[in-house]
Amino acid sequence: MDIPEGLRYSSDHEWVRADGGEVRIGITDYAQDALGDVVFVELPEVGAEVKKGDSFAEVESTKSVSEIYAPVGGKVSQVNSELGDNPERLNDDPYGEGWICVITVADQSEVSELLDGEGYRALIED
Repeated sequence: MDIPEGLRYSSDHEWVRADGGEVRIGITDYAQDALGDVVFVELPEVGAEVKKGDSFAEVESTKSVSEIYAPVGGKVSQVNSELGDNPERLNDDPYGEGWICVITVADQSEVSELLDGEGYRALIED
């Protein structure tokens, strides 16, 4: 499994790339592998307020439909609308072109509470 350093991870298998007061969010390589071929992504609305732990997006694959949970709280400032026509990007490039959205973080301490690469690796190897 690919677990890039420099990202933070949730126990629900989302990754976070912090950039100042914003974070880019996607699902991990582990999550996309478990899902199988992604066929549809329901993105959050730009401007939506999300709370840490709340479901804010949905991914449908050939195996199941899975909720995506906000690893941090804040306001959705951008979504990856390319996923509408190309949902397979979640499988092909989960840490790059397969990102889901950008959130303006309400509480920066929530970012530091997430797992680092080593902690996430330990979680998925249990």
